[in-house]
Parts: sequence; C-alpha cells; structure tokens
Amino acid sequence: MNTTSFDYINWLAVLVGALGYFALGALWYSKALFANKWIGYTKIDVTNPETKKNVGPIMLMSFIWMFITCIGLAVLITRLDLYAWQSGAKLGLLTGICFGMASISISYLYEKRPVGLHFINGGYTIIGNIIAAVIICAMS
Repeated sequence: MNTTSFDYINWLAVLVGALGYFALGALWYSKALFANKWIGYTKIDVTNPETKKNVGPIMLMSFIWMFITCIGLAVLITRLDLYAWQSGAKLGLLTGICFGMASISISYLYEKRPVGLHFINGGYTIIGNIIAAVIICAMS
C-alpha cells in the first residue's frame, strides 16, 4: 500500500471534521430530532440503569470510528485534489450514500431492522460525511 497519501493530510482538519460529525450526533439523536423514534425502533430501555453503563467508552469508540472515516475522506480529498467546500459536499454525499448508508442498510436487511431505522442511522451517516468532507476540504 502506498502510504504517501497520508503525508499530505491536514490532521487538524481531520480532527475538526470528526468533531463536526460527532457534534451532529448529539443533535441528530436528541429529543429535538430523532431520539424518540430511534428509541422506539431500537427498543432500548433508557430507564434501565444497565443501558447507561459504558456510555463513555461507546462514545469514545464512535468518535474513533468517525476519525477513521475522516482520514478516509482526507485521503480521497488529497488524491482527488478537492479543496472547495462544494466538492466536499459532493464527496460527502457520495461516500455517505455509497459506503455509509449502503453498508448500514445491507446489515439491517439481514437483521430485519425497521425501515425507519435505516433512514435515521443512514441519514446521520450521509449528513455526517457531508459535514466532515466540507470541513476537511475547506481547511485543506
């Protein structure tokens, strides 16, 4: 594998992109947007104290996965020479649909998850990719 693509990554942009993606999650899964529907589809009992255990490590791991996603976006951005926010929006939309939502939906089909959950979690992935890619393009 040629790792020279990593030499040109703006790591601050990757970090800020991951933070933007993470911040979207706080809004997306809040009561203001999709929390109640998401809880209904997943059947998570939020009143059960066991549910709240290990939330910190789970959030940390989700941030790490978002950071990894942003590294992938940054590699694509540098390899494709995309440095306008509009290009970031298009790249984020493409990766969000083709990689993020598609992967989620393939698993969800076999797990027989509700269609609404596909759209909540897939939509989050699409918008998160767009936000991250726009930030990384704008900062690179």
